[in-house]
Amino acid sequence: MSPVVYIGADHAGFRLKEALKTYLRRRKVSCRDLGCFMVDRSDDYPDIASSLSRVVVRTRGSRGILICDSGVGVCIAANKTKGIRAVHAHEEKIAVQSRRHNDTNVLCIGQDYISPARAQKIVSKWLGTSFSGDARHRRRIAKIKKMER
Repeated sequence: MSPVVYIGADHAGFRLKEALKTYLRRRKVSCRDLGCFMVDRSDDYPDIASSLSRVVVRTRGSRGILICDSGVGVCIAANKTKGIRAVHAHEEKIAVQSRRHNDTNVLCIGQDYISPARAQKIVSKWLGTSFSGDARHRRRIAKIKKMER
């Protein structure tokens, strides 16, 4: 069973979020939109990132996708939530390695830097890659969790 995928964006990532929602639903991926629901230049990416991150932490096995203009702001904000390991991935190799080695649970991308077609490839690779479970990667994630306490 594939994980529930939560998706969110600020106004600067709204178009790409809508395109990715359509793509995910076509692929029969369970996708839940957490906003924004219209372009509102007064929204703030930390609010969207925080809301999505809290839901991902509470929902066992879920993952999240966050989008802003660069992908950097939402990634910084998401990583402030205990239990989130967010990656800013602008290419497929980073998305794959972040899952295999770091067991990332939030993918952050930038609407201004990635085309919808490329974003689809990155999302597909990220969702299709499992954590390796290797001892060295488990050890490193355990150290990150210790830092969060």
